[in-house]
Amino acid sequence: MFTGIVEELGTLTLRTDGQDSSVIEVLAPTVAQDAAHGDSISVDGVCLTVTAHTPGGFTADVMAETLNRSTLGRLQAGDAVNLERAMPADGRFGGHIVQGHVDATTTVVSREPGERWEVVTFALPPQLRRYIVLKGSIALDGVSLTVSGLTDQAFSVSLIPTTLGRTTLGNRQPGEEVNVEVDVLAKYVESMLAIRDGDTT
Repeated sequence: MFTGIVEELGTLTLRTDGQDSSVIEVLAPTVAQDAAHGDSISVDGVCLTVTAHTPGGFTADVMAETLNRSTLGRLQAGDAVNLERAMPADGRFGGHIVQGHVDATTTVVSREPGERWEVVTFALPPQLRRYIVLKGSIALDGVSLTVSGLTDQAFSVSLIPTTLGRTTLGNRQPGEEVNVEVDVLAKYVESMLAIRDGDTT
């Protein structure tokens, strides 16, 4: 489990594609320093497993499902990625519950600069509308954020200087894609209510 607090802006240094999977190599001096084989690391909001260490980084396998359902399928060498190690049991819960399971991708619609922040608006995937609420939590490219604006077609988040400077969201331009993970608690509530009402589908 993750909290959506990005620890490091890493760099994809190598991508080797197979028939239905890829192996990526990420330069990440901070995140990789104590990462062991089998550890989980969130890469742009996708939970990946460390398969090997490299000088100053790590490698991970990316399966076809992940390549197809997230932006990892479009990453190229030189691209920056948001990185977070799995939260230790005694760690601070700085963001919200983030599983690293991408629900959908969406695109940046617009950016509105403020004095020291920016309001960034994203297209709202129709299948996720019921899970997104005003002032609720959402993870974009693995970054824990609060929904600051919401319509039937779009939602907005407000990015503070730290987020602008220390994550990939600071450079995402209109038309570019990001990974979306909604609050898992909303999914559990929906499932429990459906079962209570006799809907087992």
